[in-house]
Amino acid sequence: MVLHPKAKVREAGQDVTFCCTASGTPAPKKYYWYHNGTLLGRKAQHSSGRLELRGLAPEQAGTYHCKASSEAGAIRSAPAQLTVLGEDRVGSAGVTPGWGDHRDPANRSVSPAQGQQSCEAQPEPSLVELPSECPQDASGSRYYNVGRCPSTPCAAGGPAEPSGCGAEAGHCCGVRRMELREIPCAGSLLPVKVVAECGCGPCAQPRVLVQGRVTAADTGEPLRFGQIFLGRSKVGFTGYRGSFTIEVPPDTQRLVARFVDRQRRFVDAVKVLPFDRRGGTVYQEVKMLRMKEPVDLDGSQSNAIPLGDAGGREPVGELVLPAGAFLRPSGEVFNGTVKASVTFLDPRDMATASAASSDLSFANAEGEIVPLRTYGMFAVDFREGESGAALQAGPLQVRMDAGQVWMPEHLHKMKLWSLNPDTGLWEEEGVLRPAGGGRRKREERTFLVGNLEIRERRLFNLDVPEDRRCFVKVRAYSNEKFNPYEQLEGVVISLINLEPQPGFPSNPRAWGRFDSVVTGPNGACLPAFCDGRRPDAYSAYVTATLGGEELEAVASSPKLNPSAVGVSQPYLGKLGYRRSDHDDPELKKTAFQINVAKPDPNNVDESNGPVYSYRSLQECEQAPVSANHLRFYRVEVDKYEYNVVPFKESDVTSWTGDYLAWWPNPQEFRACFIKVQLEGPQEYMVRSRNAGGSHPRTRGRLYGLRDARSVRDPLLENTSGACVEFKCSGMLFDQSLVDRTLVSIVPQGSCRRTAVNGLLRDYLSRHPPLADNNHTGAFTMLAPVDPLGHNYGIYTVTDQNPRLAKEIAIGRCFDGTSDGFSREMKAATGTAVTFTCQERPPGRESFFQRLLTAPAEA
Repeated sequence: MVLHPKAKVREAGQDVTFCCTASGTPAPKKYYWYHNGTLLGRKAQHSSGRLELRGLAPEQAGTYHCKASSEAGAIRSAPAQLTVLGEDRVGSAGVTPGWGDHRDPANRSVSPAQGQQSCEAQPEPSLVELPSECPQDASGSRYYNVGRCPSTPCAAGGPAEPSGCGAEAGHCCGVRRMELREIPCAGSLLPVKVVAECGCGPCAQPRVLVQGRVTAADTGEPLRFGQIFLGRSKVGFTGYRGSFTIEVPPDTQRLVARFVDRQRRFVDAVKVLPFDRRGGTVYQEVKMLRMKEPVDLDGSQSNAIPLGDAGGREPVGELVLPAGAFLRPSGEVFNGTVKASVTFLDPRDMATASAASSDLSFANAEGEIVPLRTYGMFAVDFREGESGAALQAGPLQVRMDAGQVWMPEHLHKMKLWSLNPDTGLWEEEGVLRPAGGGRRKREERTFLVGNLEIRERRLFNLDVPEDRRCFVKVRAYSNEKFNPYEQLEGVVISLINLEPQPGFPSNPRAWGRFDSVVTGPNGACLPAFCDGRRPDAYSAYVTATLGGEELEAVASSPKLNPSAVGVSQPYLGKLGYRRSDHDDPELKKTAFQINVAKPDPNNVDESNGPVYSYRSLQECEQAPVSANHLRFYRVEVDKYEYNVVPFKESDVTSWTGDYLAWWPNPQEFRACFIKVQLEGPQEYMVRSRNAGGSHPRTRGRLYGLRDARSVRDPLLENTSGACVEFKCSGMLFDQSLVDRTLVSIVPQGSCRRTAVNGLLRDYLSRHPPLADNNHTGAFTMLAPVDPLGHNYGIYTVTDQNPRLAKEIAIGRCFDGTSDGFSREMKAATGTAVTFTCQERPPGRESFFQRLLTAPAEA
């Protein structure tokens, strides 16, 4: 499916057109359209993928999808939501009747019910945390409601839509007007801008990117200057360190990328990469499987190559190549010496899951994309011994040891598949059937046998379709408080399906498939194999990353806390939740494992998540935050961020154009950090205060505050370092004038500035005006416009995702280099300014405290 129908919003009486296009050999001849899963009448069956609906009525709201078919099979499109406004009618397909708000309890955007406006003028509640020095309100909270506008689509303006299937200029709900308010805080007034009115306007068109690194699964060696393909189009190369950036084409539903090593050291990696449709960047680590060293075969003789015999394991099976099986592309039989490399990816080895290609899915006869459970993948590379020219092979035999199939029902469903590198879908090559007759005397095993011809370089797979499927609900949070309004979006949640040893649920014998999903405003629902009769038949190993940083799972020992895990008893006990360090505290805390116990529909304790039946995806996606779910959270040193113009970094569409916006450009986010060394017996909180410095519209006006606690250097006694964010200098949102941000760095404690980086001091003196630096308890500068680098103690990274830009910059700052990455503080390397801190005499205030209690005097 190369063109999927798009979501539309219309007023009652308007017209709408949905379009879809599929490709294949032979070309698809029929298209069928479905409304809420029901096939529409004959008028909806066409030779082209176009559905026109005239004079819309409320009951035509709901989801629409198409199915294309030919002799080769079928494929189904992703569903598109149609919302019909303007009639006094409650309820809509995809929205639970009775929800009076446009938002569910998890603050997730859903389609408005009929009769409601798609964009209310009254903003929705949105809370930001005020600085610690601000007084609490009557309820004891320091959170302030700044309002927000949901990024829901608005109805098309005219009676009809533009003709054709091209993209239409959409309108979305957004900020129409903001107000400036001032909050009394510690003797001063803290400015804050709040949303006063929402309205419809052009939808934001953020860039959607996937970035990451490609490395060898065994050694971590980077894929240098490897080729990157989307479909059959080459879109770029990896860098020297294996880094890559892919811009996701518009309307992409499934991003399939192929990474090719031109030096033929690694097997081609075909990856289905998760991305955030709302914009920004998702970071992905891609692992490639190293090709097995070739062996010499005599093409005129029969040959057998074992599959999965590495590490002393019993082979899963073998490839049997009869004499004369090797062919040149012209069809001529090649009987000379053959260099044969057969690389087997063995699911009995847990470490291989990250290197597996695709997402183990295929399109069934109805065109639905459904999962496979793998028993092993193999890639073949046959070449002439002297010239190195590529050879084809076939017919050859694939023999699989039936003793390696642990589930008896899988023996009758085992098939041989090959991977289509353009679609990332597996295609059936043949069925494996029990071998007839005897085998050599030394063999007492029973084999499943299938035939195969190799005409192109593809990856092959021994798989069974698996219909015992569920969804697992996972959310990510910014800290251990697990507040619903502090959920993280853009987190890549990965789930590996495991098969435990009987009686040993924490000791899996194999993995079966894997999936990755990016969290949205309401978390993520991950597909997983499950079983209703045996809760421990399948287990899931789940991890979460944000910009390459691993998030932490909730602890399971020494005592399991259901309220922290997010799942109530007794269902939690049935799931057998265990964090990765459950038995060994030395292990990382960044994963958990559960039994994927299919919920019992007759048990009320299992009707509220976190596991949902396969047909309950919508229920999983729309589940309120109060429903059972599993959790990850960020582990951070103490830090705090405050923006005068509120902005949710995980949702690029929440950006507002304002002179006081911390990020002036929603298409490109530039993160700046300064490294501060602190010599003293403790760890210290360091604040950056950021105000306009040179722009006439913002001079002296606050942009925001940043607090960061210093981190001890493990190699230096009584020394810590802090990487503190500041607002970068540069153009403001109107792109007319540069503002050099006035940045003040103030450590909390009895600290005295003792050194400033010489290169930074020289740069600032050559680029006047100079900021007043009279007080030795602080460091003030008009921030440099140039990106500088670690030699100056300044770290700058630009990216389409603000969180990713900050994570990369922090990693470089900790490392003290301009291209490295570390989570271990190297306080004396790449430092901008140094403070010496002492224990304060009792009763004496620090400069930081005086700044809070009497800012004018300080």
